[in-house]
Amino acid sequence: MRHWITSCPSSCLALAALAGLLGVLIARSAAASSATLEDAALFIETAQARLHKLAVEADRAAWVQATYITDDTEMLAASANERRMAAAAELARDATRFDKADLPSELARQLRLLKLAQTIPAPAEATAREELTRILARMEGAYGKGKWRRKDEQGQAAGLGLDEMSRILRASRDPREMLDLWRGWRTVSPPYRRDYARHVELSNAGARELGFADVGVLWRAKYDMPPDEFSRDVERLWDQVRPLYVSLHAYIRRKLREAYGPDIVPENGPIPAHLLGNMWAQDWSHLYPLVAPRDKASSRDLTALLKAKGVDEREMVRLAERFFVSLGLDPLPRTFWERSLFVKPRDREVVCHASAWDVDAADDLRIKMCIEITGEDFTTIHHELGHNYYQRAYRKLPFLFRDSANDGFHEAIGDTIALSVTPRYLAEIGLGDDTTRSEQEVGQLLRMALEKVAFLPFGLLVDQWRFKVFSGEIPPDRYNQAWWELREKYQGVAAPVSRSEADFDPGAKYHVAAGVPYTRYFLAHILQFQFHRALCAAAGQTGPLHRCSIYGSREAGTRLSRMMELGQSRPWPDALEVLTGERRMDATAILDYFAPLQAWLDEQNQGVATGWRRNALAPEE
Repeated sequence: MRHWITSCPSSCLALAALAGLLGVLIARSAAASSATLEDAALFIETAQARLHKLAVEADRAAWVQATYITDDTEMLAASANERRMAAAAELARDATRFDKADLPSELARQLRLLKLAQTIPAPAEATAREELTRILARMEGAYGKGKWRRKDEQGQAAGLGLDEMSRILRASRDPREMLDLWRGWRTVSPPYRRDYARHVELSNAGARELGFADVGVLWRAKYDMPPDEFSRDVERLWDQVRPLYVSLHAYIRRKLREAYGPDIVPENGPIPAHLLGNMWAQDWSHLYPLVAPRDKASSRDLTALLKAKGVDEREMVRLAERFFVSLGLDPLPRTFWERSLFVKPRDREVVCHASAWDVDAADDLRIKMCIEITGEDFTTIHHELGHNYYQRAYRKLPFLFRDSANDGFHEAIGDTIALSVTPRYLAEIGLGDDTTRSEQEVGQLLRMALEKVAFLPFGLLVDQWRFKVFSGEIPPDRYNQAWWELREKYQGVAAPVSRSEADFDPGAKYHVAAGVPYTRYFLAHILQFQFHRALCAAAGQTGPLHRCSIYGSREAGTRLSRMMELGQSRPWPDALEVLTGERRMDATAILDYFAPLQAWLDEQNQGVATGWRRNALAPEE
């Protein structure tokens, strides 16, 4: 299963562990009814054993469906997922009978997590549940198989998939070609717009059966605080980093205006989305050659270093594994190398979107990724292995505690490691040398900000849109309009051509089509810098944060392991405190990391308009 869902230990170990836990719980709770305690503990024991079995079955079916896309594998995966969803929904509803019981904190937390475990809650009614699972499989399959048919110079139509389109988009500097690609990929999603609206109805019905107003409320309830308080905390984090983003946006807009002219790029409005080198304008790193400072350009090109060294796809994964091992963690199991998908097969369709899997909750860890020899994929591999090492760290916990402290933690671990991929580290592993001059560091920080800082508002707004969709504030007849309103508000990015409600631009993003929550990625981008700052301190490193690498630090590895081993057994502020000594997510580490870049951007933006005026870009048909 994808990295955000995990399995539990083998049934015999789980029963033994739960039996021991039951004894502890009873001893701690003399004030509570022993019958209630016994009932609740037995219920949890039975539920976890049942969910474990169904999770393994669904994981295996989902792996085949993702790596061999056919109508049959979609149906098999949907059936297995339906069985699991049905059991999870049934058990979650049954768990509500213990809501008023006076139970020990560990048992009460497990019961609460059982109700929150479903990402897309299925209704109890069998026909509706089956319809929902088939819709989910159909949307993800349509996304994975999506093609845009473009005519070549001879007038022949050729089907381009997302990977190929993205490669062309990254390299292109032709506004017309970029616009064609941008529009082309957005022809894939309108066919499942109606499916999406129906999935909202069905999953909201499932959420209400669990006592939540809608799916968005259920998602936000997973963060160990009231949903509205969580929403305010996310906005607080965004307010901390918004000034840095606005400075970066102003500089990039000016450089794009110089490159493409005032007829395409407005002086003080949102940036046209197709010009930013990424299909969703969420990562601007491929603009670096166009916007690099001439006197401070970074000399480091990780893609070139990997290719010059002759590193292949498997060795890229080996290099990432060695970083974790240098911290004192064990190598990955043999089966990881036998069962993972590293290269896109030539004979079949697969979902190339990178993901990490824990199939049997024992040692069957895998990644699924169509690796390319690029610096971007090198970083992504670290990210995915971070999921695998987290999964391994908490595997001895009961099923319902086998997840990250919050989902942002899971996404942050690998990216935290990737922040240590510094020139000094690359020199240590034989990729280049540590000869970066201090004046080149601004270029390196700009390159990284185009990836990390540029992503922040997109990471926030995807679920802002979905929360409003689930609540009904955004009805189906305003899906697209509301999407672009939020993109302008947070990102300062606009559609380059007129869009209508015949389009379904949110669905052109995998996580929307596949029903994967997205706020986790925003939180991960905050947490990875907070983690990095704390681990650098644990490693005894001083100096600028962007120069620190924890490679080889056993002390940093010990602290990281202690946090990961907690899984979801404790509220996330407890886990955060173990790693950082802090109990609140804090974005100031991003500001510390990029401080030299902020000073340089302030100089570059003198006399330049910052921020954006809504609707300053008038799209053409």
